[in-house]
Amino acid sequence: MKMADQEVITPIDSTAPFSVVVITLSLGAIILLFMLVCGFGRGKPDEEETHQEEEKPVKEKKPNQNAKKQQKSGLQGNKKASQKAYSHPLLASSLKDHSHNVLDMDFSINGKYLASCSEDRTVRVWSVKEFKDKEHKCVRGNVEYDHATNIKFSPDCKSFVTSLANGNCIRVFKLGKKEDGSSTQISQVLDFPKSRDQDILSIGIGSNASGSFVMIAYRDTTIQILNTKGEILATLDTHHMSNNYAAVSPCGRFVASCGFTPDVKVWEVVFTKGGDFKEVSRAMELKGHKASVYYFSFNIDSTRMATVSKDGTWKLWDTDVEYNKQQDPYLLLTGQYPHRGPSLITLSADSYSVAIAQGTDVWIYSADGKQEEEEFKDVHSQNIAKIGFDPSGKFLVSTGDRFMRVFHNIIGLRAQVADLEAKQKKTTSGAMKERLEHQITSIREQIDTILGLNSEETPAGT
Repeated sequence: MKMADQEVITPIDSTAPFSVVVITLSLGAIILLFMLVCGFGRGKPDEEETHQEEEKPVKEKKPNQNAKKQQKSGLQGNKKASQKAYSHPLLASSLKDHSHNVLDMDFSINGKYLASCSEDRTVRVWSVKEFKDKEHKCVRGNVEYDHATNIKFSPDCKSFVTSLANGNCIRVFKLGKKEDGSSTQISQVLDFPKSRDQDILSIGIGSNASGSFVMIAYRDTTIQILNTKGEILATLDTHHMSNNYAAVSPCGRFVASCGFTPDVKVWEVVFTKGGDFKEVSRAMELKGHKASVYYFSFNIDSTRMATVSKDGTWKLWDTDVEYNKQQDPYLLLTGQYPHRGPSLITLSADSYSVAIAQGTDVWIYSADGKQEEEEFKDVHSQNIAKIGFDPSGKFLVSTGDRFMRVFHNIIGLRAQVADLEAKQKKTTSGAMKERLEHQITSIREQIDTILGLNSEETPAGT
């Protein structure tokens, strides 16, 4: 019996704890699985919400990142703003290789080249004879770690000087052939030492039979005359209260300035017969405006000057006078222009035409005051920085954005015809009359060709 009792009792005692454990473990596993499933179900939206919250600031940062990219690009906004379509019946072409605003330009005195400088840290030299072509090649030079604000050709047309924005000094560049003689290149020659902290306003370079010099005008009332090595020869005080502009005459003898006062002052840079610097002496003054003179310009031989003033007038002067005997320049003509603010003026090399730029507009007037003026509206997307006639007087070039617009100077050609016709009436020589008639016919054919060409096909400006 005992054995039977033990046999009955033994399996009961051994399996009960096992069943309890199994049931407990199974129940725990089910509960744990349920908790995990429930926890995962609750956690998924939280995770998605967290992910969305992380995405929100990323979306908000995109405009800021774009703004930073635009800031890093420097003048990218100017580049886009300057990409403006422009057309006009007298537009010959547009020079487009600069990527940012062109700040200054200058023609070589031989009429072959146009030099330009830009905020894109380059200087470029263009061929004038290609102005009417569809494609325009140029020679490019880099302005390392800086950009040029002014540019002026040397009288020998083999080099040019620039003023640097950050360095606030003069840098000289040279035009020459590459070592293999294949093409022209621009190379840096030297930097003049910085002499003043005041910003440079304008520069010039003069050369004549006696000597050569470089001029630097500052925005206060200071002008410096330097030798070609950068050594200061003389310092002038213009007494304008502030300078608006200063330049060296094409003949290389004179330095002139204008500013807050209503006059233009002209000095002569004098050298000895041996080529040594002697002095800077006062030559003449152009007096007649009633308000500040904004700008002035010489003709090719410095016998004429044109001025533009805040008083709403421009004037043409005869400067071919005996200034050593205190003879004053003669006022030849006073013209009106629609004054709205600071203006630029340029006189053609032959003195037949005058151009004035104000804001984004340009006007061309005949120097005799008899021809109807030509107006070009909204030539650039930004205020015009420089205008100038090429030495032949056939083209007027303006710049304000990254383009340089080249216009046919019809006003100048017509003024030239009028002058030749007046000479033809006065002459009694048959040979002279015939020669003048040939010139008149040739110029009229040029005018007809320009007007006929542009009436059929107006060149695009962009």
